[in-house]
Amino acid sequence: MSAETTVLTTVPDPDPAPTLLTDRLTAWVRDQPSCERAALAALVEEDELLAREWVRRLLVTEHDGAVSCDWLQFEARYARAPGLTPEDKAFLALIVAVRFPRTVKLWNLELLDDRRLCIALRAMARLAGSDTVAVGTRV
Repeated sequence: MSAETTVLTTVPDPDPAPTLLTDRLTAWVRDQPSCERAALAALVEEDELLAREWVRRLLVTEHDGAVSCDWLQFEARYARAPGLTPEDKAFLALIVAVRFPRTVKLWNLELLDDRRLCIALRAMARLAGSDTVAVGTRV
């Protein structure tokens, strides 16, 4: 009795398409202006807001399998999105101001916890073109 074993091998895709939304957005934003990169990096780092369906629905657009951010639509409608706390809205106001550099009320800072404050400050440092400013918690 002879047993033959066939081993199927597959050649891995040398450049697989990212499947996670954050990976797809990060790939898209590489060719965008620095303000776009800084704002999206802050949302990806914060992670909680981008995981919410309403935020994704207002911000992320998909065309022919490619994703991008529609910040104009987002800016016009995020404040009325259900389930956002005043703290969420304060953080988003700062991040939208990073995307569209403009005047923003700094009283929003008092609503942020330390984690979100550091993320917003890092986004502002990125917008300024600095990768040497350290933002974090002192020990």
